[in-house]
Amino acid sequence: MKSLKELFRIGYGPSSSHTMGPRRAAEIYGERHKDTARYRVHLYGSLAATGKGHLTDWAIEQVLGKERTEIVWCPEIVLPTHPNGMKFETVDSDGIARNPWTVFSVGGGALIEEGQKDCPTPEIYDMDHLLDIKQWCEERGRPYWEYVEHCEGKEIWDYLEEVWKVMQDCVERGLEHEGVLPGELHLRRKAPNYYIKAVGYGSNLQTRGLVFAYALACSEENAGGGLIVTAPTCGSCGVLPAVLYHIAKSRNFTTKRVLHALATAGLVGNIAKSRASISGAEAGCQAEVGVACAMAAAAANYIFGGSLAATEYAAEMGLEHHFGMTCDPICGLVQIPCIERNAHAAARALDANIYATYAEGIHRISYDKAVEVMKQTGHDLPSLYRETAEGGLAKEYGNR
Repeated sequence: MKSLKELFRIGYGPSSSHTMGPRRAAEIYGERHKDTARYRVHLYGSLAATGKGHLTDWAIEQVLGKERTEIVWCPEIVLPTHPNGMKFETVDSDGIARNPWTVFSVGGGALIEEGQKDCPTPEIYDMDHLLDIKQWCEERGRPYWEYVEHCEGKEIWDYLEEVWKVMQDCVERGLEHEGVLPGELHLRRKAPNYYIKAVGYGSNLQTRGLVFAYALACSEENAGGGLIVTAPTCGSCGVLPAVLYHIAKSRNFTTKRVLHALATAGLVGNIAKSRASISGAEAGCQAEVGVACAMAAAAANYIFGGSLAATEYAAEMGLEHHFGMTCDPICGLVQIPCIERNAHAAARALDANIYATYAEGIHRISYDKAVEVMKQTGHDLPSLYRETAEGGLAKEYGNR
């Protein structure tokens, strides 16, 4: 598996696969071909179907220049490697296209080229099954985060500290940021209002209200193009920060313990990314919000002193109960139902933690098996339910 630096990426929303990935691809191509007169970029499959709502064209034009970049939308063409395909070309003064480069945005801001199966970055982890890692930890009397440190080195903590800072800043900006999100839905930001209401409730209702507010805050910042951390994606960036922020604020845990929880969550997300997918275009929203819920559930269980088995169970539960969740963004925007799903998944992660604690980690279905099933379920979903805005809520809204 790759470094957690590949999973937790700091960047601007609203989409890791549709905004961050294409922006990075444009940077690479622009650096290779600085002196060209014009660029032409073909967007295929899901990138074309929901690219305008996800600001894909804007992200590319910001790098290559709006005046000299032609975007060609090809939603009906899905390249074999991945639904999020792009082809960059230079166009000379005679209108002849040259230097074609086909690349794919595979989720979480990561890129692969045509013919590749994985990102060309070093493999840091020697195991990619949570049960194998659990056994490694049990044999040595270590928690999951120590396996992360063992593989990544102590320098990973400096990076995760920066990740945690960005997450906290994102929540706090979102709680203060009122107004309307960009796009034709004219969706009003809700986080500030949810926070004010939650503060006024009694303790029995306050916890959920605050978690909702924190998740909404991050997700709304993402939808507005703000600075976020992929966890594991932009579209699911509100789940893990909401859970960790709430726990840190309400229980006064040390930063070190929060970072250890963040590493535990990263390990869970990395396994799903390595062995299945975190791309909504490839496997539906279960691969984004479902994996985010698993990560947050594992983080919560660790931070409250859960056993290795209980943490693994919490992660499994968080993912399992999102099986089959479709990716159907209305108008192609990362707003409805995406923002609300982050809030509900954050609450579900806390429930999974409690349930796994009561069960003392005893369960039948492993997290590794859940990852396999999630992958197969994603492949079985029709393409109209995988970030094309052609089915589900997106279709129904379009028929109004």
